[in-house]
Formats: sequence, structure tokens, C-alpha cells
Amino acid sequence: MMENLIIRPMKGDDYLRIAEIDKKLLGRERKRYWKLKTEILEKRSPSLSLVAEVDGKVVGFIIGDLAGWGYTVPEDIDIGFIDTLGVDPEYQRRGIGKVLFNEIVERMKKLGVKTIYTFVDWRNWELIRFFDGLGFEKGDMINLKLRLF
Repeated sequence: MMENLIIRPMKGDDYLRIAEIDKKLLGRERKRYWKLKTEILEKRSPSLSLVAEVDGKVVGFIIGDLAGWGYTVPEDIDIGFIDTLGVDPEYQRRGIGKVLFNEIVERMKKLGVKTIYTFVDWRNWELIRFFDGLGFEKGDMINLKLRLF
């Protein structure tokens, strides 16, 4: 792990660097998306939207959320979600993703979360192995999609 790693709440102006990391990971530009998302997250859930910095540069991020909604999820807010996790490929395999994950888990525990879910592309074996190594297992839900275009 990196000695000069700092984990802090995400700020709206982090969107440019997050968009750069996202483009490296997904291969497409989504600056507008990340600008809107970080602005919303800064207001809505700053304690569950975190970035990892090395020498003042954002090198990773994690976004979490809480739930108390339907679809067979209990009404109590004891469910957490990992929405997005990204680490710049130049900084991967240094424990940054795990540090981000551990920090968000501790924050969720303090809020009463007992179970954490995430959704992963079933073909992304690297990410599946990452979450498996953190103790995740196959859940009871499946996702469904509807293509509009």
C-alpha cells in the first residue's frame, strides 16, 4: 500500500479527474455525467462518496449509497450499495481499491448497514475476483434491463 495515500470525501471539482479515470477504465468520455453526479453526491451523500489521493492527485474513487426501498429489500435502512469503484490503471494493484472499500464499509457500519450489495458485469472477471477477495458472494437478486434505443 502507498504511504502517501489520503482518503477524503469527494468534492464537486473532483469530476474532471474522476472522468479521466473513468475514460481509462471504460474507453469513453463522460465528463458531463461525472460533473452532474459529483455535484449531486457532494450535497446528498458526502460521507459515502470518497476519493483516494496520492501526492494531491485523485487516483481512485468509490461511491456508496444507502437503501430502504422495495424490490424485496427490507424497509429498514440497513442495506448499503457500492455504486461505483474506480482506480486509475497506473495505480492499480497497490491496495487503493481495498483501502477505499474498507473506509466506506466502516462508514456504512456506523450508519447501521448490515448488508452491502454491488452490481458487476458478469464478464468482468477481474472485478468479480476483487469483490470475491473482499468477501462478497453471489446474491439473491438478478438485474433486468430494458433497452429503449
